[in-house]
Amino acid sequence: MPYNGVQGYCNSTYHTSPPHLLQKKIMNFQNIIANLTNPTLLFFVLGFIAVKVKSDLTIPEQSIRFISLYLLFSIGFKGGQELSHSSINNEIILSIIFGMAIAALIPLYTFYIAKRSLSIYDAGAVAAAYGSVSAVTFVAASSFLEQLQQPYAGHMVAVMALMESPAIIIGIILITIYTKKDNKLNGKAHSSVSNILHHSVTNGSVIMILGSLIIGIVADSKQAEGIRPFTTDIFKGFLAIFLLEMGMVTARKLSAIKGNGWFITAFAVLVPLLNGVVVAYLSQWVTGNVGNRFMFAVLAASASYIAVPAAIKIAVPQANTGLFIAMALGITFPFNLTIGMPLYWAIVTHSG
Repeated sequence: MPYNGVQGYCNSTYHTSPPHLLQKKIMNFQNIIANLTNPTLLFFVLGFIAVKVKSDLTIPEQSIRFISLYLLFSIGFKGGQELSHSSINNEIILSIIFGMAIAALIPLYTFYIAKRSLSIYDAGAVAAAYGSVSAVTFVAASSFLEQLQQPYAGHMVAVMALMESPAIIIGIILITIYTKKDNKLNGKAHSSVSNILHHSVTNGSVIMILGSLIIGIVADSKQAEGIRPFTTDIFKGFLAIFLLEMGMVTARKLSAIKGNGWFITAFAVLVPLLNGVVVAYLSQWVTGNVGNRFMFAVLAASASYIAVPAAIKIAVPQANTGLFIAMALGITFPFNLTIGMPLYWAIVTHSG
């Protein structure tokens, strides 16, 4: 019997799934299993376990800083190389606008949710963190797509970099508005807007990824092949070591969440889940590339725990940076790695 949507399914004698849908379900399940057994994710788990069993395993801080810069450099350079082979078109422009709109809208609604249980300062900081993006999550998502042999466009690297600042600015503005009765604090917030904008643009991670993107665009393709072993071949190894450190940091930060009740945990799971699912669906009107759509969903679902804390310390010292770092790194990051990414992938491959 031919399959004609819901009606065809209901008229089926045995109510069995059509072959093509059954195959998709099997593939999605295989993707979930593959992601859970990905070596990079397993190293994250190892780092978490190492702290819980009180191991003396440590990675030198300078080594982690180097690896962080390397990951940003590699992603940026490869994205620039991809962009160099394509011309600026409507999809690229629309993608940039869509990404920045996401980064501006998410903190607007998350602030009002967060301030029901948190102070104005913490609510603004949390809103900024969840409106901004995580470069590390982006790197993990690119590894996820590589495993599926699914490409994504180089301009998504530029989109990610441009999504850093809007959420931070919106978060600061919301804090300013809701604390305007305190003239001293209000003056501090206003004077910090220019500082925070400058910091968002000149932040080391933003400079590295944007600079690498530009270098990748202007670099000669033949000359770029000479550093391909460094930009590509050893990428996953460095990512595994970095996630080992992230696992250890996550285990140490979880204590900051325990004292804030169920609200923090629910927020750190449900808000990114909502953002990722909605953007995964809406992105079909921006691009038809499922890799790009998946990246949009991951960016919307991620939360910053590097750029935002550094920026918030300048503008809003009253905010508890340990709280939203623990939320972003201790709950949202592992959630996206294990459940979020396979879910967003399933949505972008079944819609549009």
